Amino acid sequence: MSGRNRYPRDAYDNRHGYISGGPPSRAPMPRPMPPHPAMLEEELEIQHHEILRLLGENRRLVEDRIALQRDLGAAKEELRRMNNAIADIQEQNEIHSRKLIDNALKLEADLRATEPLKNEAAQLHTEVERLNSIRRDLSGQVQILKKDLAKLQTDTKQLPALKAEHERILQELLHTRAAIDYEKKGNIELMEQRQAMEKNLVSMAREVEKLRVELTNTDAGPHSAGGSYGMKYGSSDDRFPPPYGDGYNVHLGAADKGPLYGSSSGQWAGSEKSRVTRR
Repeated sequence: MSGRNRYPRDAYDNRHGYISGGPPSRAPMPRPMPPHPAMLEEELEIQHHEILRLLGENRRLVEDRIALQRDLGAAKEELRRMNNAIADIQEQNEIHSRKLIDNALKLEADLRATEPLKNEAAQLHTEVERLNSIRRDLSGQVQILKKDLAKLQTDTKQLPALKAEHERILQELLHTRAAIDYEKKGNIELMEQRQAMEKNLVSMAREVEKLRVELTNTDAGPHSAGGSYGMKYGSSDDRFPPPYGDGYNVHLGAADKGPLYGSSSGQWAGSEKSRVTRR
Protein backbone atom coordinates (compact mmCIF):
# COMPACT_ATOMS: atom_id res chain seq x y z
CA MET A 1 0.00 0.00 0.00
CA SER A 2 2.93 2.38 0.71
CA GLY A 3 4.25 1.93 -2.87
CA ARG A 4 1.14 3.18 -4.62
CA ASN A 5 1.64 6.07 -7.17
CA ARG A 6 5.38 6.39 -6.49
CA TYR A 7 8.17 7.12 -8.93
CA PRO A 8 11.45 5.22 -9.07
CA ARG A 9 14.25 6.23 -6.72
CA ASP A 10 16.46 7.34 -9.62
CA ALA A 11 14.08 10.15 -10.47
CA TYR A 12 14.71 11.73 -7.09
CA ASP A 13 18.46 11.17 -7.30
CA ASN A 14 18.68 12.91 -10.66
CA ARG A 15 16.39 15.78 -9.88
CA HIS A 16 19.28 18.25 -9.70
CA GLY A 17 20.55 17.33 -13.17
CA TYR A 18 23.66 15.61 -11.89
CA ILE A 19 24.80 12.35 -13.36
CA SER A 20 25.25 9.66 -10.80
CA GLY A 21 28.67 8.13 -10.66
CA GLY A 22 31.69 7.77 -8.50
CA PRO A 23 33.30 10.52 -6.51
CA PRO A 24 34.38 13.55 -8.56
CA SER A 25 37.85 13.56 -9.70
CA ARG A 26 40.19 16.29 -8.57
CA ALA A 27 41.05 17.13 -12.01
CA PRO A 28 39.48 20.32 -13.19
CA MET A 29 36.24 19.64 -15.03
CA PRO A 30 34.64 21.76 -17.58
CA ARG A 31 31.77 23.97 -16.22
CA PRO A 32 28.42 22.52 -17.26
CA MET A 33 25.85 24.48 -19.07
CA PRO A 34 22.95 25.77 -16.91
CA PRO A 35 19.61 23.98 -17.58
CA HIS A 36 16.98 25.47 -19.69
CA PRO A 37 14.26 27.39 -17.80
CA ALA A 38 11.52 25.25 -19.38
CA MET A 39 13.11 22.16 -17.99
CA LEU A 40 13.27 23.77 -14.54
CA GLU A 41 9.59 24.67 -14.68
CA GLU A 42 8.72 21.17 -15.78
CA GLU A 43 10.80 19.76 -12.97
CA LEU A 44 9.14 22.08 -10.45
CA GLU A 45 5.73 21.10 -11.71
CA ILE A 46 6.68 17.46 -11.41
CA GLN A 47 7.89 18.03 -7.86
CA HIS A 48 4.69 19.92 -7.03
CA HIS A 49 2.55 17.04 -8.29
CA GLU A 50 4.75 14.64 -6.40
CA ILE A 51 4.32 16.67 -3.20
CA LEU A 52 0.55 16.74 -3.65
CA ARG A 53 0.55 13.02 -4.30
CA LEU A 54 2.66 12.41 -1.22
CA LEU A 55 0.37 14.62 0.87
CA GLY A 56 -2.68 12.69 -0.31
CA GLU A 57 -0.91 9.44 0.24
CA ASN A 58 0.18 10.58 3.70
CA ARG A 59 -3.40 11.58 4.47
CA ARG A 60 -4.61 8.17 3.35
CA LEU A 61 -1.91 6.54 5.42
CA VAL A 62 -3.00 8.54 8.46
CA GLU A 63 -6.59 7.52 7.86
CA ASP A 64 -5.51 3.92 7.35
CA ARG A 65 -3.44 4.12 10.52
CA ILE A 66 -6.40 5.53 12.46
CA ALA A 67 -8.65 2.83 11.03
CA LEU A 68 -6.06 0.18 11.83
CA GLN A 69 -5.70 1.53 15.37
CA ARG A 70 -9.45 1.49 15.72
CA ASP A 71 -9.57 -2.05 14.32
CA LEU A 72 -6.68 -2.98 16.59
CA GLY A 73 -8.54 -1.61 19.64
CA ALA A 74 -11.66 -3.47 18.59
CA ALA A 75 -9.58 -6.57 18.01
CA LYS A 76 -7.92 -6.16 21.40
CA GLU A 77 -11.35 -5.70 23.02
CA GLU A 78 -12.64 -8.72 21.15
CA LEU A 79 -9.53 -10.63 22.17
CA ARG A 80 -10.07 -9.56 25.78
CA ARG A 81 -13.70 -10.66 25.61
CA MET A 82 -12.62 -13.87 23.98
CA ASN A 83 -10.01 -14.40 26.69
CA ASN A 84 -12.64 -13.75 29.34
CA ALA A 85 -15.04 -16.04 27.55
CA ILE A 86 -12.33 -18.67 27.21
CA ALA A 87 -11.54 -18.30 30.92
CA ASP A 88 -15.23 -18.65 31.74
CA ILE A 89 -15.51 -21.63 29.42
CA GLN A 90 -12.43 -23.18 30.96
CA GLU A 91 -13.84 -22.58 34.43
CA GLN A 92 -17.17 -24.05 33.39
CA ASN A 93 -15.36 -26.96 31.78
CA GLU A 94 -13.40 -27.51 34.96
CA ILE A 95 -16.59 -27.37 37.02
CA HIS A 96 -18.29 -29.69 34.55
CA SER A 97 -15.26 -31.97 34.57
CA ARG A 98 -15.29 -32.05 38.36
CA LYS A 99 -19.00 -32.82 38.28
CA LEU A 100 -18.41 -35.56 35.73
CA ILE A 101 -15.61 -36.97 37.86
CA ASP A 102 -17.82 -36.83 40.95
CA ASN A 103 -20.65 -38.45 39.04
CA ALA A 104 -18.29 -41.11 37.74
CA LEU A 105 -17.09 -41.79 41.28
CA LYS A 106 -20.66 -41.92 42.51
CA LEU A 107 -21.63 -44.24 39.67
CA GLU A 108 -18.68 -46.45 40.45
CA ALA A 109 -19.68 -46.52 44.12
CA ASP A 110 -23.27 -47.21 43.10
CA LEU A 111 -22.09 -50.03 40.85
CA ARG A 112 -20.12 -51.50 43.72
CA ALA A 113 -23.17 -51.08 45.93
CA THR A 114 -25.41 -52.72 43.33
CA GLU A 115 -23.46 -55.95 43.43
CA PRO A 116 -25.62 -57.24 46.31
CA LEU A 117 -28.65 -55.95 44.43
CA LYS A 118 -27.74 -58.17 41.49
CA ASN A 119 -27.84 -61.20 43.76
CA GLU A 120 -31.09 -59.96 45.22
CA ALA A 121 -32.46 -59.42 41.72
CA ALA A 122 -31.53 -63.00 40.85
CA GLN A 123 -33.29 -64.20 43.98
CA LEU A 124 -36.30 -62.05 43.11
CA HIS A 125 -36.31 -63.54 39.62
CA THR A 126 -36.33 -67.02 41.12
CA GLU A 127 -39.08 -65.94 43.51
CA VAL A 128 -41.09 -64.52 40.61
CA GLU A 129 -40.79 -67.82 38.75
CA ARG A 130 -41.93 -69.67 41.88
CA LEU A 131 -44.87 -67.27 42.29
CA ASN A 132 -45.78 -67.75 38.65
CA SER A 133 -45.82 -71.50 39.22
CA ILE A 134 -48.00 -70.98 42.30
CA ARG A 135 -50.25 -68.71 40.26
CA ARG A 136 -50.67 -71.41 37.64
CA ASP A 137 -51.49 -73.94 40.35
CA LEU A 138 -53.96 -71.52 41.90
CA SER A 139 -55.52 -70.93 38.50
CA GLY A 140 -56.05 -74.67 38.18
CA GLN A 141 -57.55 -74.77 41.66
CA VAL A 142 -59.79 -71.84 40.77
CA GLN A 143 -61.05 -73.74 37.75
CA ILE A 144 -61.77 -76.74 39.96
CA LEU A 145 -63.51 -74.48 42.48
CA LYS A 146 -65.58 -72.97 39.69
CA LYS A 147 -66.70 -76.45 38.68
CA ASP A 148 -67.49 -77.25 42.32
CA LEU A 149 -69.37 -73.96 42.61
CA ALA A 150 -71.42 -74.80 39.55
CA LYS A 151 -72.17 -78.19 41.08
CA LEU A 152 -73.11 -76.53 44.37
CA GLN A 153 -75.35 -74.10 42.54
CA THR A 154 -77.04 -77.08 40.94
CA ASP A 155 -77.37 -78.69 44.34
CA THR A 156 -78.77 -75.52 45.89
CA LYS A 157 -81.72 -75.81 43.55
CA GLN A 158 -82.65 -78.91 45.54
CA LEU A 159 -82.50 -77.02 48.85
CA PRO A 160 -86.28 -76.32 49.03
CA ALA A 161 -87.07 -80.02 48.78
CA LEU A 162 -84.35 -80.85 51.30
CA LYS A 163 -85.63 -78.11 53.60
CA ALA A 164 -89.17 -79.48 53.37
CA GLU A 165 -87.86 -82.97 54.14
CA HIS A 166 -85.90 -81.55 57.06
CA GLU A 167 -89.01 -79.80 58.39
CA ARG A 168 -91.01 -83.02 58.05
CA ILE A 169 -88.35 -85.02 59.91
CA LEU A 170 -88.15 -82.30 62.54
CA GLN A 171 -91.91 -82.43 63.05
CA GLU A 172 -91.76 -86.20 63.32
CA LEU A 173 -88.97 -85.88 65.88
CA LEU A 174 -91.01 -83.36 67.84
CA HIS A 175 -94.06 -85.64 67.79
CA THR A 176 -91.90 -88.61 68.76
CA ARG A 177 -90.32 -86.65 71.60
CA ALA A 178 -93.74 -85.54 72.79
CA ALA A 179 -94.94 -89.15 72.69
CA ILE A 180 -91.85 -90.32 74.56
CA ASP A 181 -92.33 -87.59 77.17
CA TYR A 182 -96.00 -88.54 77.50
CA GLU A 183 -95.08 -92.22 77.83
CA LYS A 184 -92.41 -91.36 80.41
CA LYS A 185 -94.99 -89.38 82.32
CA GLY A 186 -97.44 -92.29 82.08
CA ASN A 187 -94.77 -94.74 83.21
CA ILE A 188 -93.98 -92.52 86.17
CA GLU A 189 -97.67 -92.37 87.07
CA LEU A 190 -97.99 -96.14 86.69
CA MET A 191 -94.89 -96.64 88.81
CA GLU A 192 -96.33 -94.39 91.48
CA GLN A 193 -99.64 -96.25 91.32
CA ARG A 194 -97.83 -99.58 91.53
CA GLN A 195 -95.79 -98.41 94.50
CA ALA A 196 -98.96 -97.16 96.18
CA MET A 197 -100.72 -100.48 95.49
CA GLU A 198 -97.70 -102.40 96.75
CA LYS A 199 -97.74 -100.32 99.92
CA ASN A 200 -101.47 -101.00 100.27
CA LEU A 201 -100.95 -104.71 99.67
CA VAL A 202 -98.12 -104.79 102.19
CA SER A 203 -100.25 -103.01 104.76
CA MET A 204 -103.20 -105.32 104.01
CA ALA A 205 -100.95 -108.37 104.24
CA ARG A 206 -99.70 -107.15 107.57
CA GLU A 207 -103.28 -106.63 108.74
CA VAL A 208 -104.19 -110.11 107.51
CA GLU A 209 -101.17 -111.60 109.22
CA LYS A 210 -102.03 -109.73 112.38
CA LEU A 211 -105.63 -110.97 112.22
CA ARG A 212 -104.46 -114.50 111.53
CA VAL A 213 -102.22 -114.38 114.57
CA GLU A 214 -105.03 -112.98 116.66
CA LEU A 215 -107.39 -115.66 115.40
CA THR A 216 -104.81 -118.29 116.07
CA ASN A 217 -104.30 -117.00 119.56
CA THR A 218 -108.01 -116.76 120.25
CA ASP A 219 -108.77 -120.18 118.82
CA ALA A 220 -105.89 -121.97 120.53
CA GLY A 221 -107.76 -122.31 123.88
CA PRO A 222 -111.33 -123.42 123.34
CA HIS A 223 -110.65 -125.21 120.05
CA SER A 224 -107.39 -126.96 120.80
CA ALA A 225 -108.93 -130.36 119.94
CA GLY A 226 -110.77 -129.30 116.95
CA GLY A 227 -113.00 -126.68 118.53
CA SER A 228 -116.61 -126.94 119.59
CA TYR A 229 -117.45 -127.94 116.11
CA GLY A 230 -114.89 -130.79 115.93
CA MET A 231 -112.77 -129.37 113.05
CA LYS A 232 -109.40 -127.71 112.51
CA TYR A 233 -109.20 -124.14 111.29
CA GLY A 234 -107.94 -124.01 107.78
CA SER A 235 -108.39 -127.79 107.11
CA SER A 236 -110.03 -129.25 104.07
CA ASP A 237 -113.03 -130.29 106.14
CA ASP A 238 -114.04 -126.74 107.00
CA ARG A 239 -117.67 -126.28 106.41
CA PHE A 240 -117.29 -122.52 106.40
CA PRO A 241 -114.50 -120.63 104.69
CA PRO A 242 -112.24 -118.55 106.84
CA PRO A 243 -113.24 -114.94 107.17
CA TYR A 244 -110.08 -113.75 105.31
CA GLY A 245 -109.65 -116.93 103.30
CA ASP A 246 -108.10 -116.75 99.83
CA GLY A 247 -109.36 -113.30 99.02
CA TYR A 248 -105.91 -112.48 97.64
CA ASN A 249 -105.22 -116.10 96.58
CA VAL A 250 -103.23 -116.64 99.78
CA HIS A 251 -103.69 -119.64 102.03
CA LEU A 252 -103.52 -118.56 105.64
CA GLY A 253 -101.98 -121.78 106.72
CA ALA A 254 -99.04 -121.35 104.32
CA ALA A 255 -98.12 -117.72 104.92
CA ASP A 256 -94.50 -118.55 105.50
CA LYS A 257 -94.02 -120.44 102.22
CA GLY A 258 -93.94 -117.49 99.80
CA PRO A 259 -94.90 -113.89 99.23
CA LEU A 260 -98.50 -113.00 99.66
CA TYR A 261 -98.64 -110.92 96.41
CA GLY A 262 -95.96 -112.43 94.21
CA SER A 263 -98.19 -112.89 91.20
CA SER A 264 -99.18 -109.23 91.18
CA SER A 265 -95.53 -108.17 91.29
CA GLY A 266 -94.80 -110.39 88.31
CA GLN A 267 -97.62 -108.82 86.36
CA TRP A 268 -96.33 -105.30 87.12
CA ALA A 269 -92.80 -106.29 86.18
CA GLY A 270 -94.02 -107.69 82.86
CA SER A 271 -95.93 -104.53 82.03
CA GLU A 272 -92.88 -102.38 82.95
CA LYS A 273 -90.63 -104.45 80.68
CA SER A 274 -93.09 -104.09 77.82
CA ARG A 275 -93.11 -100.32 78.31
CA VAL A 276 -89.31 -100.16 78.37
CA THR A 277 -89.21 -102.21 75.17
CA ARG A 278 -91.61 -99.79 73.48
CA ARG A 279 -89.28 -96.89 74.38
